[in-house]
Amino acid sequence: MNSFLWAILTAVIWGVVPLLEKSGLFKIDPIVGLFYRCLGVMIGIVLLFLFKGAEIRQSLGNFHAGMTLLIAGGFLASILGQVFFYQALKTGEASKVVPLAGIYPLVSFILGVMILGEKVTLAKVGGMSLILMGVFLLK
Repeated sequence: MNSFLWAILTAVIWGVVPLLEKSGLFKIDPIVGLFYRCLGVMIGIVLLFLFKGAEIRQSLGNFHAGMTLLIAGGFLASILGQVFFYQALKTGEASKVVPLAGIYPLVSFILGVMILGEKVTLAKVGGMSLILMGVFLLK
């Protein structure tokens, strides 16, 4: 399967999950909600380890800087980002909060150009412009 199809599947899953989470946060504090979300992640990690344990154990012996970056990304996205997202989701409309939180491709685009030296193309600029128009319309 190519990257486009993987990305579409990701979008479908990430589009469904906030509806589950918004419903789950109905009577739960966002921090407590994060605990239960992480419990789901732990169950997934255990299942993943059952199927890919040898590969995971092998990589632990070859720890390098890239793994530190992945750990930092996990903390930022799965703890800080999720707490902020749950606070917004609990008090706001999912149909507004999710698209606004979903402008992260714009941030990635800007940082990708500035830090990674990625190319600016007309298609990327057009996509980023549409994101900005969407934010303006939702405001």
